Amino acid sequence: MCDNSETVLRGNPIDVALDEVVVDPDNKENVDSFGNPNDAVIHFFGGRVNKIVVVVHLSVFFYSTCFWIQDAVFTYISKQLGVDFVIFGYLQTTYSLIQLAGGPLFGLFGDVFGSRLAMIMSVIASAISYFLLYISTAIPILFLSRIPSIFMHGVLGSQMIVTDVYDSEERANGIVKLGITYTLGLVFGTTTGGLIAKFLYPEASAMVAFLGSLLNVILLYTTLPPVVKRKKVKENQSQNNVLCVWKFLELIKNPSVVFLLFIKLGTGIPICIFRSMFGIVALDVFKVPVDKYSIILPFVGVLAILVKVFAVDAARKRCSDLVILTVSAAQMVPSFFALTFATSMWQMCLVLTPLVTSVVFQTIIITSALANAVPNSDTGAMLGLNMAANSLIFTLSPTIGGHMLESFGFHSFGYFGFVSSSIVMMALILKLRRERH
Repeated sequence: MCDNSETVLRGNPIDVALDEVVVDPDNKENVDSFGNPNDAVIHFFGGRVNKIVVVVHLSVFFYSTCFWIQDAVFTYISKQLGVDFVIFGYLQTTYSLIQLAGGPLFGLFGDVFGSRLAMIMSVIASAISYFLLYISTAIPILFLSRIPSIFMHGVLGSQMIVTDVYDSEERANGIVKLGITYTLGLVFGTTTGGLIAKFLYPEASAMVAFLGSLLNVILLYTTLPPVVKRKKVKENQSQNNVLCVWKFLELIKNPSVVFLLFIKLGTGIPICIFRSMFGIVALDVFKVPVDKYSIILPFVGVLAILVKVFAVDAARKRCSDLVILTVSAAQMVPSFFALTFATSMWQMCLVLTPLVTSVVFQTIIITSALANAVPNSDTGAMLGLNMAANSLIFTLSPTIGGHMLESFGFHSFGYFGFVSSSIVMMALILKLRRERH
């Protein structure tokens, strides 16, 4: 099961080197937005960090941990209930289709009612989903547990808070750090979920995720201020945004937005086909036991952390975003081709290394570029549109992947990714040449 957040590839602890956001005590607008200026910044080991950002990172870590605790055993529980390749694809598609419907509305909801309330709502929805998974005794209840995912947009909620707190120059860095925190949660959650399933029983992981989500709700409700926007948005403007049917059509009139979404779809669909079937391939094709499977995802998480910490910022200082996107797409082409020759789990993990690197770069750059392409009043809607694109990818991918796996086998994922990534790479090369001339 994919949590749209990025793909695939998210998790980790709190980064204490957070950028400082200072509130000017003499600025009444900032005082109204943040509350008491003295509470906006906290002292930590001789330094100062933004209190709101620290709370959001804690919440994202809990959110990610709980999601991956239950995700580590979701495939196993599905198999116990008699789910085959095709039904598993339908199950994943149901989850993604519901998130596709909820993503844009969630972003607009955050613009109007505040990112704090939106984040709390996403965690409550997660808790309900995990509880329904815990009591699942038949396939229909398993499908029912996916319905609350219409509000399960914790990654989007945290990105909305970060874009509210940071200015446009700091947003990319803030999103990178959120990704690191999420990936730490992935590492901790998948490992914990596997251990719980091994020493207790698989359904216990869902109950632990449910209880952890309840604690996360308490954390957000008691520590986040009612309003976290750095600058106030005119009330009538926000209300018009949420009520306007054509809002998203206005956003995608920007040619840069259309191109970025094309890149996201072109490279995201083959990646998510691979990811959505990853669990069932590991358990059924390569016969990996559930406790060993829970070790593979932390490998992906640690790799993503290393890329985010050591590679992303260094690459952006030396190259333009377009160059990085082009190189990332070019790296995917031989990686997907190599996937067609994988005959064991360790070979598949070897191929994952360049794929994860490319996905991390593309996710961070595209998300940041989309947020910066619109006014501050529309960042929530834009991030919601970005999440809707993710959900569209996750909606199409599992059903396609289930039928591909059933009809053509695992290696068909590599051939499809090779063709799709080649098309995206050529489009990026052509755009790069036009900009240089």
